Amino acid sequence: MNENKMSTAKLAKLAMMTAVSIVLLLIVRIPFPPAPFLVYDPADVPIYITAFAFGPIEGLLVTLVVCLIQAFGLGGDGLYGFVMHFVATGIVAVVIGMMYKNNKTKKTAIKALVVGVVIAVVVMCFMNLLVTPVYMGAPRSAVVAMLPTVIIPFNLLKAGINALLTFLLYKRISGLLRGTTGTVKKED
Repeated sequence: MNENKMSTAKLAKLAMMTAVSIVLLLIVRIPFPPAPFLVYDPADVPIYITAFAFGPIEGLLVTLVVCLIQAFGLGGDGLYGFVMHFVATGIVAVVIGMMYKNNKTKKTAIKALVVGVVIAVVVMCFMNLLVTPVYMGAPRSAVVAMLPTVIIPFNLLKAGINALLTFLLYKRISGLLRGTTGTVKKED
């Protein structure tokens, strides 16, 4: 019976983080000047915080729900938008959740965020080369030309800013999510 209460409480917290992510998605939207069809939003911050607080599976679950709502419920880019957002955000959530889960230090948190951002940027280059020509009907050579001027800078900025915001906010929120004071081991 106690495990069910914990599961219900955890589910409620995951739902809350999903809702916060959706609200951020709706209220903060900044077009990326070189390509205004790409838009920065801080919706990944609650997802990254979820991965830190609960682990990679929970981070990926919140990513899935947020991406589904955005792509199909809020007039996003449909299947294309869903796939691209899920991969970009999901990679970071899984990386930080896995790296931080067994070694909850500030140093590990920083490493996890940096590694997650770098992997996401690299993977999104490949995803854009594979998916964008099909979705936009553009030749792959046009996508290759956009890599250094649009795709890499956008993904680096979006994931980087969201990683920084996560780092600044996580410890302030983690105690509420886990029902503790949110303390972290001191290191270096």
